[in-house]
Amino acid sequence: MSADLLPALLEQINGDARRHADWGRVASYIPELACVDPAQFAISVCCVDGREYHAGDVGVGFSIQSVSKVFTLALALGRFGDGLWERVGKEPSGRAFNSIVQLEVEDGIPRNPFINAGAIVTTDAVLGSNAPRDTLGEILLFLREAAEDGDIHINDSVARSEYATGDRNFALAHFLRSCGNLHNSCDKVLGTYFHHCAIEMTTAQLARAARFLCGGFAGQRMIGIERVRSINALMMTCGHYDGSGAFAYRVGFPGKSGVGGGIMAVVPNVASIAVWSPGLDRYGNSQQGTAALERLSRDTGWSVFS
Repeated sequence: MSADLLPALLEQINGDARRHADWGRVASYIPELACVDPAQFAISVCCVDGREYHAGDVGVGFSIQSVSKVFTLALALGRFGDGLWERVGKEPSGRAFNSIVQLEVEDGIPRNPFINAGAIVTTDAVLGSNAPRDTLGEILLFLREAAEDGDIHINDSVARSEYATGDRNFALAHFLRSCGNLHNSCDKVLGTYFHHCAIEMTTAQLARAARFLCGGFAGQRMIGIERVRSINALMMTCGHYDGSGAFAYRVGFPGKSGVGGGIMAVVPNVASIAVWSPGLDRYGNSQQGTAALERLSRDTGWSVFS
């Protein structure tokens, strides 16, 4: 599909999203997200030729939530390389993102770095012996450099809301620590974890930040190509929790979702994409966002399988 046709297609996708009566349900277990209007939609596409296309509520910032796990993973792999996989696996979980059952059965080694337990271990690894403030500064710096935008910040109200209602994540952290797979205190790790999940971005910022995973963008080599391949593979197989197989089938390229309604996706050597609609499906993935990416994939022919 010619890039010249993308603006019209994105406007069609935006219009289709807004005609749906069912937007899904917001993440009501996080009070700050519970009050977000689900009837919102935005999509941004950055093509490797440098052109960008946007439609919908592209000026509205949203909590990226678990999408931030991609960036902490990039930092952890840069620091520890394949040594990270001694503490966290690379397999789909087949369970809810906050499940503790599998963690107990598998002796405190999370299935992958995108479920909550795996992301908590990754956060612990990135923390090392540093102060949370310094680690959060490092994560923000990485994001700002990737997006070429200094106006990316943490929403402290969302972070506090997550901390106040994060009992399940505390349970996961304490279990990980009991198995020797958490080196810092649970409070220190989770304080850092909740804050990087509370980073707020627009779809334009997020699509730009994803360029380093796409390839083909001049000056966007943030990490080594072997790490890019690893992260994209994990986004394809594990990026949508127990809905990852359905997402791969419907969309056909790597993506990572967050319960704030954002999805960051990559078509290698073609484009980086961000979509946002806060209403979620039963797996905790953006309902209209997933439908939008399916339509984009179908109408452009973009897929890693073709």
